Amino acid sequence: MTMRDAGRDQFRHFLTIPTRWMDNDIYGHVNNVVYYSYFDTAVNQFLIEAGVLDIHKGEVVGFVVDSGCAYFAPIAFPDAVHAGIRVAKLGNSSVRYEIALYRNNDPLPAAAGHFVHVYVERASNRSVPIPEPVREVLANLSVT
Repeated sequence: MTMRDAGRDQFRHFLTIPTRWMDNDIYGHVNNVVYYSYFDTAVNQFLIEAGVLDIHKGEVVGFVVDSGCAYFAPIAFPDAVHAGIRVAKLGNSSVRYEIALYRNNDPLPAAAGHFVHVYVERASNRSVPIPEPVREVLANLSVT
């Protein structure tokens, strides 16, 4: 099954994100670059709420090193976006998320993609193993 056909039951966590007037482009739908901000918001909000990301003082943080998005149907203000996230691969110092964006109550995603974090020591910007508390939280989102 492809991400295009991914039902909501295939995701371990959801965040509802309201669209904003300014998200729409001249064509009357959410601009493609905004979808990436939805990915970023869904993943980082999850990590913050789980207590494993301190965006201001954390010694270890995740840097995005790869992302991609496929678009299947338009989203437009005032739609609500339901971002489903799951962990597709949990490595030593990196994690690959898969994210599906569902418009309102639609059963299939309007867009889907991936987002890769590499964990680094903030002071040196060098990769480090994913801290164990973070790894435990991410394991709960794993699809394998």
